[in-house]
Amino acid sequence: MSEINYKKLSIEEVQTQKESFIAFLYQHLDQFGDDQESIKKCFDYITDDPRGGVVYCAHHGDTLAGLTAILHTGMQGFAPENFLVYIAVDNQFRGNGIGKKIIDIAKADLKSAICLHVEPDNPAKRLYEREGFTNKYLEMRYHP
Repeated sequence: MSEINYKKLSIEEVQTQKESFIAFLYQHLDQFGDDQESIKKCFDYITDDPRGGVVYCAHHGDTLAGLTAILHTGMQGFAPENFLVYIAVDNQFRGNGIGKKIIDIAKADLKSAICLHVEPDNPAKRLYEREGFTNKYLEMRYHP
């Protein structure tokens, strides 16, 4: 495989590419994904909320091979400062370490705690564990 290029995007770049990122995640998150409106809300938070967030991308030439969207929570200590909401790699590029590299770049750049939610049967759970993520709590939610 030829070279994969990794990049942290500016807010302006996220804003101009938002629709293509939404479509990419909707397609490549498979059964673990969300509807497009939910994915859009994540990118709206990154571009419009004062706390914002960050997007890291992997490209193979002009083709988007992978990306992650991480929100800054504004919390510290009692809750992680960053929430990795989405990470996906295009099916044709899976198994080449792209997801791992994107996470490594994010960890090195953010230099602060990152949390994520993962379903127990998601194969990516093993990657997250190898990357040092632990399961400290059982998440419970109430939806009125």
